Amino acid sequence: MEPCVKGTQWMILILLMPPFINGNMGCLEGCWCKSFGHFNCSDRNGIDVLQQLTIHTYTLLLNKANMSIINETTLAEKSLLMRFGLTNSHLHTIHPLAFRAAPQLKSVMLTDNDLSTLPVRVFSPLTMVEEIYLDGNQLEIIGPDMFEGLSGLLVLSLSRNKIRNLPSDMFDGLTNLFLLNLGRNNIKKLAPTMFHSLTKLKRLRIYHNELEVLEVGIFDRLVNLEALNLQHNQIKTIPPRVFWSLGNLRELTMSSNHLKGVPHKSFYNMPKLKKFTIYSNPLLSLPEELMGHMPYITQFYLYDTHLTTVPGNLFANMSGLQDLSFHLNDWLRYLPPDLFCCLPNLKKLSLRNNSLQDLHPNLFSMLTTLETLYLHNNKLKTLPESIFQKLTLLVTIDLKNNNLNTLPGDIFLSNTDLKALTLSGNPWDCSCTIRGFARWIRQNEHVVLDKDDAICHSPMYNLLRGLHSLHEDEFNDCDDNRDYTSVTPIKKSTTLETTTFSVEVYTTASSQPDKSTKASHVFHDMLVVEQGPAYVHHNFHNGWVYVWFLPFGSALVGSMMFCFVLLLAVGLVLILATIYGIYRLGTAMDQLKAGCAH
Repeated sequence: MEPCVKGTQWMILILLMPPFINGNMGCLEGCWCKSFGHFNCSDRNGIDVLQQLTIHTYTLLLNKANMSIINETTLAEKSLLMRFGLTNSHLHTIHPLAFRAAPQLKSVMLTDNDLSTLPVRVFSPLTMVEEIYLDGNQLEIIGPDMFEGLSGLLVLSLSRNKIRNLPSDMFDGLTNLFLLNLGRNNIKKLAPTMFHSLTKLKRLRIYHNELEVLEVGIFDRLVNLEALNLQHNQIKTIPPRVFWSLGNLRELTMSSNHLKGVPHKSFYNMPKLKKFTIYSNPLLSLPEELMGHMPYITQFYLYDTHLTTVPGNLFANMSGLQDLSFHLNDWLRYLPPDLFCCLPNLKKLSLRNNSLQDLHPNLFSMLTTLETLYLHNNKLKTLPESIFQKLTLLVTIDLKNNNLNTLPGDIFLSNTDLKALTLSGNPWDCSCTIRGFARWIRQNEHVVLDKDDAICHSPMYNLLRGLHSLHEDEFNDCDDNRDYTSVTPIKKSTTLETTTFSVEVYTTASSQPDKSTKASHVFHDMLVVEQGPAYVHHNFHNGWVYVWFLPFGSALVGSMMFCFVLLLAVGLVLILATIYGIYRLGTAMDQLKAGCAH
């Protein structure tokens, strides 16, 4: 009893130490001392440090200590030592009796070493231990009785090893375990009863393994679990109701698996869930009834899937949602009009990098608290005039890299808090239809972050101009009654395959134009016909414009080149024949003259 009394007296003395005995006072060289008896040493030889420590040490953390073995005397005469850490030190061997010298230890941290095996029941003497960290080693096999008798254990980390299989009863008896980390191993299968004794477990991490299935009933006893991390496995299917017992779950991550579908009502009975991820799965469809009542959820990540659409009620039970990432779905083309009906607290919505072509006018009408909306990298061709009408708190909208030609001039009229709008990467048509929107841009240039890159793609005379550079007087010809233009073919020549058009412009909207209102300004400087025949010539006469076009195409060009070469060849032959004829004629004349002379 006397040593125990002395140990208690020393502990009382440490706790009653005056505050000036702290910091680095009495600390070893190369160590940092949080307080008297707390040593944190790096790049120091571990054996030397241990030899210099006194019995009063209660925390010893050694990093890069170049200490490959813990033998049976390493921790001897350290009766007050409560926390022992040896990390990044190439530790590869632990003596079977190493911890008998310090049974009072509450924390053992052996992270990032070279341990490939552990002696049988090496931790058994640590009947008071609460934390064991073995992460970042080379462990492949762990015996079934390795943690037997450690009923007080709260934290067990086995992550970043090479474990393939675990005995089904390995965690039996760890009834007080709070956190179990099995992440980043090579585990392919877990027994259905593996976690049944861990009734107080709150965090279970099995991410980055090779799990292909979740066994039926594997989580049934984890009634206090708050976080379950299953991301980066190879899970192809999940059993129906496998999560139904997790009524206290607050975080569920199932991203980066091989799920193509999930059973009906898979995520029911989790009313306390706050974060849910299921992205990077090849999901093809989702059932109508999938998500149960989740009023406290704030984050939901559903992206990088093969979905083409989703049920209209998918988010109906998520009234607390604030951040929704629903992007990178290459096949997603359609969103139900009531999809976002019940998200009164949503602040950020990402729909970027999908394949959306159009949006229902009321799609966002209930998102009255939305502040950030990402719609870039889709295939949107147009947007309804009222699409953003109810989003009065909207600060950021990203519309770049779509197929937008124009937008209504008052589409952002109600977005008075808008501060960041991006429009580049769209084929803007800078004709009369963009007049109102160009006016809005000129009045709100400070809002358009990429105004210099939001440029005209048509018509040709405005090509590459910035939308903000279009002045109001350039649209003087664009009044409420749009110009009526008639184009009538009046002559066609089959020899050159040219076509003459009569183009007449009227400033009236009636279906029967009155020629008395004929416009005098038919064209400005040129007539541009896109994706049509090449322009050759036009004449203006008595209010009519006569335009000649030469149809353009590779076949026609080839034919004309052939005819041109043929004509050159024929001409050359004719020239040679003429020269030869002249030569023959001259010879005949010479012979005739010679005959007459005789």
